[in-house]
Amino acid sequence: MLKVKDLNVYYGGIHALKGVDIEVEMGQIVSIIGSNGAGKSTLLNSISGVVKPKMGTIEYKGKEIPKSPNKVVGLGICQVPEGRLIFANLTVKENLMMGTYLRNDKENIKIDLEKVYELFPRLKERLTQMAGTLSGGEQQMLAMGRGLMSNPDLILLDEPSLGLAPLLVKTIFEIIEDIKKMNKTILLVEQNAYKALSIADRAYVLEQGKIIKQGDAKNLIKDLTIQEAFLGKAKN
Repeated sequence: MLKVKDLNVYYGGIHALKGVDIEVEMGQIVSIIGSNGAGKSTLLNSISGVVKPKMGTIEYKGKEIPKSPNKVVGLGICQVPEGRLIFANLTVKENLMMGTYLRNDKENIKIDLEKVYELFPRLKERLTQMAGTLSGGEQQMLAMGRGLMSNPDLILLDEPSLGLAPLLVKTIFEIIEDIKKMNKTILLVEQNAYKALSIADRAYVLEQGKIIKQGDAKNLIKDLTIQEAFLGKAKN
């Protein structure tokens, strides 16, 4: 479904991604784990068109993706960014509807909105509330719900558990698994390596802009070097 080949990204003189190769098959959850500054968000931003790679190719469903973020969304790819980036001065309902700005299928929009309410019942209770007044966990749910309203096939999730209490982290990861059951494919960037590997089909370990390990997530979670580097404090 998604193939990234020999991706190289620079920020000025900083070589942020160094020949990165990844593949995501339809219906999978694929996790990217790594320390701060490893290049995880840069990878997602390159796929979504926000960052322009210097070298390499990104193919989606057999075709190279366009350079414009709007056109990438039009292909069926959405990114739920780190930090949520909701519209604080709009209501919950207005934020959700912002996800539909490229859609014209009104009846299907109504159906998808009901699916989002079912997935995030807390949002349905707060439709007229200003988004900026929501809790951190509710804002993350809103960002994910807004992404789903674009009707994507592939969802790029960037640090969905960042800054959340352990109980909410558990809830968010359960929701990610529920989203997969909706026939969605998910590329997940996450610092909570234990949680990310626990729900993933496959995973990649990114360090200093390079993929240093990859494989079945259940095998990586047993890897002693991965445990020592990433899992010691991640089981909450």
